[in-house]
Amino acid sequence: MKKNMTQKRLFYILFTAIICSCAEQKAPLPNIVLIMGDDIGYSDIGAYGGEIETPNINRLADGGLKFTTFYNMAKCNPTRSTMLTGLYSGGEGAVHIGNLTKQAGYTNIMSGKEHFDSWVPEYCKAENVFDHSFYFWATTEYFLPPSGAFERPFYLEGKELSADEIEHEKSPMYKTDFITDYALKWLDETFQKEDPFFLYLPYHAAHYPLQARPEDIEKYRGKYLKGWDVLRQERFDRMEEMGVFPQGAKLSPPENNLNKSRGPFLEDYTDYYAWDSLSAEKKDSLDLEMAVFAAIIDRMDQNIGRVLKKLEDNGKLENTIIMYLNDNGSCPFYTNKIPNKEPGPADSYWSLRTNWAMLGNTPFRQHKQSGLEGGSHTPFIAFWPGKIAPNTITEQVGHVVDIAPTFLDLLNIQYPDSIQGHATLPLHGSSLLPVFMGEQRREPEFFISGMDKFRMFRSGDYKIVRMNGGEWELYNMATDPSELVNLAANMPEKVNELAMSYASSPVASGNDLP
Repeated sequence: MKKNMTQKRLFYILFTAIICSCAEQKAPLPNIVLIMGDDIGYSDIGAYGGEIETPNINRLADGGLKFTTFYNMAKCNPTRSTMLTGLYSGGEGAVHIGNLTKQAGYTNIMSGKEHFDSWVPEYCKAENVFDHSFYFWATTEYFLPPSGAFERPFYLEGKELSADEIEHEKSPMYKTDFITDYALKWLDETFQKEDPFFLYLPYHAAHYPLQARPEDIEKYRGKYLKGWDVLRQERFDRMEEMGVFPQGAKLSPPENNLNKSRGPFLEDYTDYYAWDSLSAEKKDSLDLEMAVFAAIIDRMDQNIGRVLKKLEDNGKLENTIIMYLNDNGSCPFYTNKIPNKEPGPADSYWSLRTNWAMLGNTPFRQHKQSGLEGGSHTPFIAFWPGKIAPNTITEQVGHVVDIAPTFLDLLNIQYPDSIQGHATLPLHGSSLLPVFMGEQRREPEFFISGMDKFRMFRSGDYKIVRMNGGEWELYNMATDPSELVNLAANMPEKVNELAMSYASSPVASGNDLP
């Protein structure tokens, strides 16, 4: 009897120890996928009111969380610099988010566009951070040009590739497709290991030049003949039904591109004109222009679908957090290097104009580079099965500067004290994880966006912004998120208060003093 009691006691102790051991085991770290679109307007994707077919991005939005107010830095290079380091500005001592995932034992993969401000250290470049990297700098064509060489070359883990060395599954080779080809190949390799992975996919879509596969263009041909005026109202109505812009937002009236720094200044590209004033021939040409732009986004979404399928087929999707955003608002600048060749094929080089960019940035004002909401406001979607509640929307404000602190929370690690022999620079943002979990986070003291002459500084409900280096304008974002009523003349004390705060911020120069 005593022997049986002893055996039972030993069994109980052993059983309890096993249970406690299992309870103490940490949950597996999530895989992380960060996807970025380029020069895409706030309302261009279907999940935020657009008519462009984006079923895969929509799937992420329906299964996750959508922000109604999320800021980028209004241009390619500052957005990437700030997002990947958590700094508005910095230098030696900046820490790339890939350094954080590497510290936590992740395999790092990058495929797509690299573009940084000059302050970003060399050790933050792709080949120094990622285990596998395929990238190009700033901008280059989608199709291989007739010359046989891309405008800017591609690099594979630091080694420059000739066009005929680029691996691609489908011919003719198309940039969005082969960017994804490399990512999927490396994911397959990663799946053979037990390590979690970080996949960074900064697509170039839908940055100029407007080039797309013919079958994608055909899907949209004729859909834009109703014109930007009608389409903009249709998008606004859908957005209102979906609840994807801040409460109280109104559709801003049409206006010209106010940017006086980015030429050439051709009225056909810079100025607003009513669609009904145009000839049938002009409407057809403009329909093609927007159809190609839509096709570029459609192809990006198709490739996001390839990534989702790869994750799903390999049982990885359930423990993967996926974030999607754009680097700035739609781009309205004339960059037509081959003006006599309409957009679409490999021998064309065309860009979008102000009126189509205005459609993309519905319901906001202005465009890329500007701190006004049309330039600095991006969709932001966070998808994490079983963790982030599906089909939810938040009006809490976020910014790309918050992504690095969010990574720290996801990885459950401490920010390093030093990097490459330099003391690390303190992060400027704060974690979005509480928002992901349905909680209220303490909003950062301020948000910054826009290029220097087009800077914005927001603190609480109020925001100052300037155009072309002019006087500060003031807007109450709680009551006027479309920035229709400039309060600067009536509230000079508030302007001065915010201007003084901005002058002591990480990006201000001596010219910014009030």
